[in-house]
Amino acid sequence: MTETTQHPTPAEPGAGAPGTGASGPGDPAARDGVRAPGRPRSERAEKAIINATLDLLAEESGVAGLSIEAVAARAGVGKTTIYRRWPNKEALIVQALATMKGPLPEPSGASVREDLLALARVLRSERSRKRIRCFWNVVGAAEKHPELYARYRQDVIEPRRQVIRDVLRRGVRTGELRPDVDVEAAVTMLTGALAGRFPMETLPDDFPETVVDTLLRGIAAGAS
Repeated sequence: MTETTQHPTPAEPGAGAPGTGASGPGDPAARDGVRAPGRPRSERAEKAIINATLDLLAEESGVAGLSIEAVAARAGVGKTTIYRRWPNKEALIVQALATMKGPLPEPSGASVREDLLALARVLRSERSRKRIRCFWNVVGAAEKHPELYARYRQDVIEPRRQVIRDVLRRGVRTGELRPDVDVEAAVTMLTGALAGRFPMETLPDDFPETVVDTLLRGIAAGAS
C-alpha cells in the first residue's frame, strides 16, 4: 500500500519518552540492561491492535469501516507497527477473529452424545454480543469481500467444524449413528443452533443439551 501523506506516528503503548514509565536512555533499568516489569512492548502493542480491530469490526460500519489507519488510531500505534505483523487488513481481521475462538476440546470418545455435548457447551460459552456482531459483520460483507470470508472460513471455522465431523463419523463407525447420516447437514444444525444466533438472543443454560438431544433423535441408530 502506497503512502501519500506522512503523518507523525503515534507512540506505541509503552513506548513513551524517558520519565513516562517506558524504558529509555534516562531509565536506570534500561542502562543496566534490565527490562522494566510488565509485558514486552511488542506484546502490548499486538494486544492493543487486536482489541482495536475487534472493536471496530463490531461497530455498525463493520468491515467497510475498518482500515489500517482506523486500527492504528484506535490502538495508539503507528501503521508500520501493524504492517510489520500483518500484510493487509484481511489478514489482521482473520487473526483477530481467531483470538475470539479458542480450540475446541479434544473429544473424549466416551460416546457421541457426550462428545457433542462437550462441544456444544463450548459453542454456547463463546457467545457474546461483540463476538456475534463481528461474525455477522464478516458474513454480511462476504459478497463485497469474498477473499476475507473465504480465509475466515478456512482458517477459523473449518478446523472447528472438522472436530464435529470427526465425532459424527466415528459415531457412524461405532454404530451409534445411522449409516446414512448427512454429516455436513448435522454439523450445520449443531453450530447454527448455538453459534449462528442473533446478538440479542439469550440462550438458556440447558440449551446445549436440548440441541444435542434433538439432533440425536434424528440421526441416532434406530431413529425413524
